[in-house]
Amino acid sequence: MKIGVINYGVGNLGSVCGALDVLGANYISLSNATEIGQVDALILPGVGGFTECKKLLDEGGWTELIQVAVVSEKKPLLGICLGMQLLASFGKEGADSVADTPGLGLIPGCVTSLKALGVNQRIPHVGWNSILVQTEIGLLKGIPSGTDFYFVHSYGFIADNPNHVLAVVDYDVKIPVVIKHENVWGTQFHPEKSSRAGFKMLKNFMANYTC
Repeated sequence: MKIGVINYGVGNLGSVCGALDVLGANYISLSNATEIGQVDALILPGVGGFTECKKLLDEGGWTELIQVAVVSEKKPLLGICLGMQLLASFGKEGADSVADTPGLGLIPGCVTSLKALGVNQRIPHVGWNSILVQTEIGLLKGIPSGTDFYFVHSYGFIADNPNHVLAVVDYDVKIPVVIKHENVWGTQFHPEKSSRAGFKMLKNFMANYTC
């Protein structure tokens, strides 16, 4: 399986590619949306604001071709951090007062601020925290509850369907941190910055666990 890491001008591209190098992954960095046809699976990194990054995807021609690759061609996709949030139907970060910003619409849900979700602890949520695994499949194969991962975020993904949530983190409230719908996966934390457990998760994706 050849993986394409989507390079749309923002995000933790260097650390993701560095981790894939360590793991000996067969991957390429995609700098043009038309290159999606050259790969079998996709990783969508992300750092920054929802609306800003979605605009870059739209302007670069990525949005439609990602949707075709994932929905029509059934290519696996892993969204990391903001990349996970961009999988949602809508996002509130950076949206205007009239309407939320449309996401990629690959996993039904909305991205909203941690404060609005009831978090009273420090925001952004930065650092190591343990996850609570609800379903140990796919990316989470061999990763038990209590495993620590590295987080940096101020917004959270609220899935329309609770069955799409495979793991949460308890940060005043339970926030979804691993989501899945069909061949689409998302992690709110950074597996590429999460040491052995994060590398295990990336290896699971490389092995094409899509069920």
